[in-house]
Amino acid sequence: MRADATRNLERVLSTGARMLADDPSATVAAIAAAAGVDRRTVYRRFASREDLMAAVYAARYDAVEEVIKAARLHEAPVAVALHLYVEGIIAVNRKWPVETSRMLREVTLRERRRRLIDDVDAFLQRATDEGLLRSDLPPGWVATVLPPLLEQAAEGLSELSAAQAADVVVDTLLRGVGVPRAR
Repeated sequence: MRADATRNLERVLSTGARMLADDPSATVAAIAAAAGVDRRTVYRRFASREDLMAAVYAARYDAVEEVIKAARLHEAPVAVALHLYVEGIIAVNRKWPVETSRMLREVTLRERRRRLIDDVDAFLQRATDEGLLRSDLPPGWVATVLPPLLEQAAEGLSELSAAQAADVVVDTLLRGVGVPRAR
């Protein structure tokens, strides 16, 4: 693909992600206009609005896969991997703010999502086994509270860099929000 076509595609997908996050009924014409490309350019690449949406969600999952790979969840020291993962996902949530559960009817995307969740769950179990996370919590609790923390950090801590927001999330996850008890 030519460099300008690649840039246009990236712009259409990232613009589509932002617009679909704000308005799930955003039209292809509106997305194309906001991305600064002709609607026909988008339709040459995507036969339908659903195809464009699927591409936006696939791009988000591509970015999440890259974060998981870069964080080295299965090899890096757990504290390092946790921070790298959290930082990366905050950046992904900022760039690709779409809610992926809307596309779970699509089998391929649903399977991809499941594999990514399984990777993170295995990492969280490793973090528990190695003593970074508490072992006395109900099963799956950390996996339940982590995604909303990541979403809130991406949106609510927008004045912070992804690394700074990750510091807040990791500290909240590991230490909570209460004042430590005096001993």
